[in-house]
Parts: sequence; C-alpha cells; structure tokens
Amino acid sequence: MKRNLAAAMAAILVLSAGLVGCGDKSKDASAGNSAKTEKKADVTNEEKKEGDTFTVGFDASFPPYGYKDDDGEYVGFDLDLAQEVCKRNGWELEKQPIDWDAKDMELNSGTIDCIWNGFTINGREEDYTWSEPYVDNSQVVVVSQNSGIKTLDDLAGKIVEVQADSSALKALEGDQKELAGTFGTLTQVPDYNTAFMDLEAGAAEAVAMDVGVADYQIESRGDGYVILDDSISTEQYAVGFKKGNEKLKDQVQKTLDEMAKDGTFMTIAEKWGVEDAVCLGK
Repeated sequence: MKRNLAAAMAAILVLSAGLVGCGDKSKDASAGNSAKTEKKADVTNEEKKEGDTFTVGFDASFPPYGYKDDDGEYVGFDLDLAQEVCKRNGWELEKQPIDWDAKDMELNSGTIDCIWNGFTINGREEDYTWSEPYVDNSQVVVVSQNSGIKTLDDLAGKIVEVQADSSALKALEGDQKELAGTFGTLTQVPDYNTAFMDLEAGAAEAVAMDVGVADYQIESRGDGYVILDDSISTEQYAVGFKKGNEKLKDQVQKTLDEMAKDGTFMTIAEKWGVEDAVCLGK
C-alpha cells in the first residue's frame, strides 16, 4: 500500500515537472513569436541597399502615368521617374501591374514597395506614408464633341462612367455626391480604355477622370472629345508607401528632390506632356 502511494506521488511530481517545463516552453515560444513579429515589422521600415529590387505597383491602363504600349512594354511618366530613382540608387526596378481595387492588399502583403501611378493623396492622407506631392491634378468630365453637353448641370439624367476605386469616384461619392445624384446612372468600369470605348459606342454619355489621363486619351484618339470647363475636384499626386515605411520614403524623396533640382524631373515630365502639372520643386 505504501509502495503504491509512493509510486503515485512520484508520478504526480514527474507530471508537475513536465507541466512546468511545458509552461516555460510556451512562454519562450511566445517571446520568440513576438520577436519575429517585431523583426517583421522592422523589415517594413528598412532602407534599400545597392542591388536591391524596388517593386512599383501601378495600373497598367492609366496613361500617361503607367500603361502597356503597342509593343507590350510597360511605360509612362511615373515609371520613368521610378526608373531614374532606381538608377541613381543602384536598385533594380520591377514594374508590377496590379488591379487598382486590390492595391492595398498588394502593398500590405509586401508584394510591392509602393503605389506609384497617379496616386491621389487627398482624402487618403492618414492611410499611407506619402512622398511630397509632385503633380497637381484635377478631376474633369469628358464628353463627345457633338453631345450637346456643355456644363456639369447638363449631366442631369446622363449615363456617366468612372473607373472603380478612382479619385473621380471618390469625389462623386464625397464632396460631389449631390452632383452625382443628378446623373441618370453612375457606372464603374475597370479602366478608362473601357470607358472611352463605351463613350464612342454611345453606351456612356460622359466619363469622369483625371485631367492628365483625359488629355492623353483625347490626343491619342484624335478629334471628337472635349473636356468640360468646370472640374469636379482638384487633387495632388504622390508616391504611396505602406504606413510607417518612412525610411524607404525618405530615400525616394531625397532622390526626387535631386532630380527636380538638376532638371531631370522636368525633362521627364516634358517627354510625357505633363510639365504644366508638375509641382515638385516649384
């Protein structure tokens, strides 16, 4: 009986020791996971070094800022700026086309280092870490030349299209909600090429969009379209980084400032016909 009791007591002691040991391991594992999480968080705010890849997320149908040309190459004003930034820092540029409405997921997952593609800062100031604005832009309305639409008031009852998750949509759902309420319909499309095809086919009567993109589309398509005199809203473009990624933002901003100072920034702007909209360095 005593032997059985002693054996039972010994088993309890062994089990207790095991539980204490498990408790310590759990604590150590928790501390290790916290360290890993902290380390991962630090990685999102590290400077890039020479030889590193700089991945730019952009909408491949947003000329002249970023798009696929007739040769199947990704080109544009913003991509040229990014290429020059990479050249000066010894980085390798990776041009990563993204679905615009999935841009936050791409950025937060680390698939891309930044969003650089006519990206509007206004209304998103607290959502990202931003470079300084480099382009002043406006949201405008494009109509067919013979549509009879002359003012924003003339859009009452009309079919208006806008790109999904765009600045124009944000304006029409925000400060210009009352204006949008007069439209017959406000339809979201995936890109502005689709919108212009609908405009040409008569499936849409107006398109709300960035003035720089509007100018490019009208010039590339020839006569037949006009921009209404009154704009929907004004805004500024900047490079958007993941919230808290100050170090990478500072590296890019420093290089952009150097480009503005030595004239390279304006030379690139003139190549793409957006020199009148540039605000960096002025």
